[in-house]
Amino acid sequence: MNRFAIVGNLAIAALIFIYPVISPASGPPINRIKLPPGFTIDVYAVNVKGARSMALGSNGTVFVGTRGEGKVYALLSRDGKKAEEIVTIASGLGLPNGVAFHNGSLYVAEITRVIRYDNIENRLDNPPAPVVINDNIPDSLHHNWRYIAFAPDGRLYISIGAPCNVCLSPEKLFATIARMNPDGTGLEIFASGVRNSMGFDWDPSTGKLWFTDNGRDLLGDNVPADELNYASSEGLHFGFPYCHGKNVADPQYGKGRSCGDYVSPAVELPAHVAALGMRFYSGRMFPQEYRNGIFIAEHGSWNRTSPTGYRVSVVRFNADGAASYETFAEGWLDRGRAWGRPVDILPMPDGSILISDDKVGAVYRISYE
Repeated sequence: MNRFAIVGNLAIAALIFIYPVISPASGPPINRIKLPPGFTIDVYAVNVKGARSMALGSNGTVFVGTRGEGKVYALLSRDGKKAEEIVTIASGLGLPNGVAFHNGSLYVAEITRVIRYDNIENRLDNPPAPVVINDNIPDSLHHNWRYIAFAPDGRLYISIGAPCNVCLSPEKLFATIARMNPDGTGLEIFASGVRNSMGFDWDPSTGKLWFTDNGRDLLGDNVPADELNYASSEGLHFGFPYCHGKNVADPQYGKGRSCGDYVSPAVELPAHVAALGMRFYSGRMFPQEYRNGIFIAEHGSWNRTSPTGYRVSVVRFNADGAASYETFAEGWLDRGRAWGRPVDILPMPDGSILISDDKVGAVYRISYE
């Protein structure tokens, strides 16, 4: 195990005592999950320890990254409703949270590099040695797990979180969403002032980027807001560390600055819900009112007086573009204690969605009839 994986394990271990553990033998208590009428939640896979970001292969393989476990999994399913086999295709990596699939290859983001496994779906039982495409990502001990995804233009986008709760860093790549070519060349900043985004997707109708961003800690239970942001173009600044949410100036770094100088969030989410993975829904299984909505995995607060989050929410837009925000799936937080923590959303070809849970080590499937 390399030093990055060791650091990740220590960071995760420091938080384990806060939450009760569900026995793998008993399985996740999904009967506690509340959904709108007509929707059903099932277990797609268990024993996926530390399940975080997900990506879908061209043959239907669901790839799952982790954080402190240092592993990447492949989930195999014949009917698309339940995984019959879980294959560990990589281990000993440095917080391999981010995974993306492109042209037959699996891309994995570690702390300081992005690697690629070629022809992976044909070599699950004997994965090839990874190709390092870029090892120039800055190192830090804070927000050092990455999220990656391919844009419609074929470039690979990567989140590079702030190396702190709130600070200014001379390293310009921190607190950004950056992008590069599929071969790792051309690394550049796309958006700045982004504290820590663990989920982004492109509007299927416009091709524009939307992303979640976690607000800073230690300003109180109800401020600042988590954010759902819209990047209409490259080169925009979204406020961190000077401004949080739409109008909360940072008490240290916001002096003499105006929040109006930065891009405001498209939607302010509740404070400390830890909005992570987000995806547009363009499937045909769910009712019409959910199409083109954004499903968001809320990982849940870690130091709020009363815990919040631990659910899946949905943001929908009316004909005028006004957004509504509501809870879609909840129940991972039970009487103030969390038994599970949603991390990422993955729309499937049949119109269902998968949800990863890094606390239980499971992936769920939500469908509609």
